[in-house]
Amino acid sequence: MAQPEAKVKAKGGSNGHTGRLYIVSNRLPVSVEREAEGFSYHPSVGGLATSLTALKWSSEMIWLGWPGVNALSPAEAQQVERTLTEEYGCLPLFPPEELFELFYTGFSNGCIWPLFHYFPQYAHYDWEEWEAYRAINQIFADRLVDLLRPEDSVWVHDYHLLLVPAMVRRALPEANIGFFLHIPFPSYEVFRMLPWREELLKGMIGADLIGFHSFSYARHFLSSLLRILGLEQEFGRVIYEERPVNVETFPLGIDVDRFVSAHQLPGVQAELSDLRRQTGGRKVVLSVDRLDFTKGIVQRLLAFEAFLETYPEWQGEVSLLSLCVPSRTSVPEYQNLKRQVDELVGRINGRFGEPGWVPIWYLYRKLPFDELVSLYLLADVALVTPLRDGMNLVAKEYLAARHDGTGVLVLSETAGSAEELGEALIVNPHDSRSIVASLLQALEMPVTEQQRRNRPMISRLRRYTTRRWAEEFLNQLEAARQDRPAYRVKRLSSEKRLGLISAFSGSARRLLLLDYDGTLVGFAGQAQDAVPDDGLLSLLKKLVQQPDTRVVVISGRDHETLERWLGSTGVDMVAEHGARMRTKGGWQLTDAGQQDQGLEQIRPLMEVYVDRTPGSYVEDKGSSLVWHFRRAEPELGSLRAKELLDTLESYLVNTPLHVMRGNKVIEVKRSNVNKGRAAARWLDHESSPDFILAIGDDVTDEDLFQVLPDDAWTIKVGRVAHTTASYYLADVGSVRRLLAELAKAPSGGPG
Repeated sequence: MAQPEAKVKAKGGSNGHTGRLYIVSNRLPVSVEREAEGFSYHPSVGGLATSLTALKWSSEMIWLGWPGVNALSPAEAQQVERTLTEEYGCLPLFPPEELFELFYTGFSNGCIWPLFHYFPQYAHYDWEEWEAYRAINQIFADRLVDLLRPEDSVWVHDYHLLLVPAMVRRALPEANIGFFLHIPFPSYEVFRMLPWREELLKGMIGADLIGFHSFSYARHFLSSLLRILGLEQEFGRVIYEERPVNVETFPLGIDVDRFVSAHQLPGVQAELSDLRRQTGGRKVVLSVDRLDFTKGIVQRLLAFEAFLETYPEWQGEVSLLSLCVPSRTSVPEYQNLKRQVDELVGRINGRFGEPGWVPIWYLYRKLPFDELVSLYLLADVALVTPLRDGMNLVAKEYLAARHDGTGVLVLSETAGSAEELGEALIVNPHDSRSIVASLLQALEMPVTEQQRRNRPMISRLRRYTTRRWAEEFLNQLEAARQDRPAYRVKRLSSEKRLGLISAFSGSARRLLLLDYDGTLVGFAGQAQDAVPDDGLLSLLKKLVQQPDTRVVVISGRDHETLERWLGSTGVDMVAEHGARMRTKGGWQLTDAGQQDQGLEQIRPLMEVYVDRTPGSYVEDKGSSLVWHFRRAEPELGSLRAKELLDTLESYLVNTPLHVMRGNKVIEVKRSNVNKGRAAARWLDHESSPDFILAIGDDVTDEDLFQVLPDDAWTIKVGRVAHTTASYYLADVGSVRRLLAELAKAPSGGPG
């Protein structure tokens, strides 16, 4: 089917965005229903659709997603697509019905939803559902790839589409992609239960900017990146596949003005008057939820029952109005929950009810805006106690609707909004006694105290509205686009690579200065396990055999290990960062290496940290001592490394020793021992080289990069932040491929 262009312009003036914005979510903000005479279209109210209504965008804003209908004929699909495109600015997708069911009900809501909300007992791990999830994500990604122009931006939403960012990135490496998760991201210990944990993480970090509702969710995500993919973060930024990925917190707001002014609507006034007649002036506690096991509905009903038992004087004086919106009615777990709630409400009402008073008003339906606001205005207390919730906007809507600043919010500490609404009565949703005590406090709270608590919360809601949420995210996404060239400029592109090889071939005297760990071989859990493979040994021999080429491996390792591993290749070697070196004349101590190090005084301190950090160990390199923590638990290792670094820095003041942090190591060596000084032997030679290539991955290699002439080729391996190198390569494999090309390069330089 031909791809029509959406012609809808977002309202508002220019804000610097030049391209189109594609909003990508599982569902479109317009639901399509089949009727006898054709199709009806129903714009969504609330949720993400409302959040983006007031967004200012200077170009087209186009929404991509599923319209709510399946099994359409080609003619029907074309008709629906034309209407959605021309009238609503939406592009629909019509995935195969059976595949979509496995994706949506199966993997999205049968695996990710319960697990991310800390209900692993409800999560099922089905490979057929996983394949369907991946296939639907690919359908979304393929459609985007067909549509996107270089200046466009993409904003992908929620847990249904975790793989889309990486899928688009593979096809369009320069695409500007944002992703926002609207549910909690669980702790590592929960997330690691997923068989497809690596795939989902890699899918998300295909984005340039990843947003979460709260800092705790972002922290859990970064922890999983570290523990599962080994990606470390600096101030919420990780480097993956030669590009930065920013992780930020954007708490979702509401349209405050809409709720504040809603009490003036005639429909709201009429509904509120009717409700007050029905309640007869009694106190009302309100709960509003989608019927879901994450919302703590059963626990809340039991807590209200305990309240009536504990404080019988409130019997007949207060009612709980429980509004439950139907959800996933065909899923067995939700059917069981509905049955459990029905029975519990019936039992409590039967036990405590009396003529003229019902303890629990139970509404099982979705209410229009006027009726919902009337409930907010009626309720003396809002009881919002989900067991786990991404944000929970009900708490915010209740506060905003109370235009006079009255009302009491009792809020679960496990709702995302609790991080913003700290003046509410915060409770543990599993602690019925805490809820009972807070209910009593709420019902007896003076109006002045209610207003005192609510005032700062409402002020906060006014500052961080739904519009600000969206604009801040998109502004940071645009900033990520502007920031990207700073990283791209140092990448050893194909063009630069050809230039390097050409310079190598055209030179008369070549010098290659190569780090070992993290450059020629990958890191190993134990230092002694990073043994060179046959491929590396062969590669080094070929490089040495190139005419007029000196190859020097400059490493922090001890000289005995380097001799054992690389002695047969013919390379020159520098050990212990420059304390020893070997040329054709054999190993010798440098001037710095011959001096007394005083390292034995440091060893006991390092051993203390070995005892405190399981998996760490101390390596004696002769001229330096190294504390390794690569095998330690990642967060504990990083914490202990900071402590040890601080301790050593203060301990070594006014001594000739120097401490530095490398890649999962803390090393103490003499301050005048470094790779830059060591390289001087080959640089300050009568026949100085006219081609120099230096490659390294660690902070110790920066000393080398800094002493080389401006025309030297310097390459950092891995993360590109904070380096003086001119270029970077992604990993050890990239380094070896480059060196293999040099080993085969023709020698055309002057003799």
